[in-house]
Amino acid sequence: MSLLSFLLGEKKKTANVAKERLQIILAHERNDRSRRPDYLPALQRELVAVISKYVSIKPDDIKVHLERQDNLEVLEVKIELPEAAR
Repeated sequence: MSLLSFLLGEKKKTANVAKERLQIILAHERNDRSRRPDYLPALQRELVAVISKYVSIKPDDIKVHLERQDNLEVLEVKIELPEAAR
């Protein structure tokens, strides 16, 4: 019986350690979300490259913005097209 309680006791300790680690990871991820993601400038450059294949635009014609609304993250992309392309 002591072997069984020993084994069950280890599982509870391991579960607690795993729970604490998960809480640390979640707190770290929440903290990272408050900062601007590093992929936005690369995303903006890639959008300019793709759209430039079809329409003549300048890099300043595309604005990429990430905004938090409640539990959601909203990625807003504004593209100003020249008059001839419309």
